[in-house]
Amino acid sequence: MAVHTRRVSRIAKHKRVRKKVSGTPERPRMSVFRSARHISVQVIDDINQVTIASASTLHKNFRDVKIEGGKREAAKWVGQEIARQMKEKGIETAVFDRGGFKFHGRVKSLADAAKEAGIKI
Repeated sequence: MAVHTRRVSRIAKHKRVRKKVSGTPERPRMSVFRSARHISVQVIDDINQVTIASASTLHKNFRDVKIEGGKREAAKWVGQEIARQMKEKGIETAVFDRGGFKFHGRVKSLADAAKEAGIKI
């Protein structure tokens, strides 16, 4: 008998999305993972199986910055940081992979911050 938890449902949604969404060197996949305390994002070239850039609330850079306002503000910082790293590497567009999470709250804040910084999603 299968146990249907939120985690199992999220992973199933993510697998369905991953069947259709794939990153290329020109337009990589921006993959988001959200836990109860932290949020992280990776920019992935699925063809060459390479992570191009990553940002997280666990990175050392984040600890040096004092963010006031909670987890949504932290997600905005992560979105701005990943956009900065992408621009340094000459990437302007990406495919957004929300990882099975609903597109609201922290996930939406991260995406909006990346868009405001000039990344086309």
